[in-house]
Amino acid sequence: MQYTYKIMLHKEEEGGYMATVPALPGCITYGEDIDDALAMAKEAIELYIEELQDRGEEILDDKDTLEYSLNLVTV
Repeated sequence: MQYTYKIMLHKEEEGGYMATVPALPGCITYGEDIDDALAMAKEAIELYIEELQDRGEEILDDKDTLEYSLNLVTV
């Protein structure tokens, strides 16, 4: 089965990046740099899906989700 996930990277004040997966509530990890954060997120997603499969729960993903970024400048 193939799943698609959006990974949000949030730069941490103390360094590194927190990675969250919005389609999988609670799927959060951390990496020292962007590449590490993405690798950790991939591992976290795999473990999350494995747990859902073990429980017989539905596996949601982002294949039908559109994403837009909006930059807003206020005066």
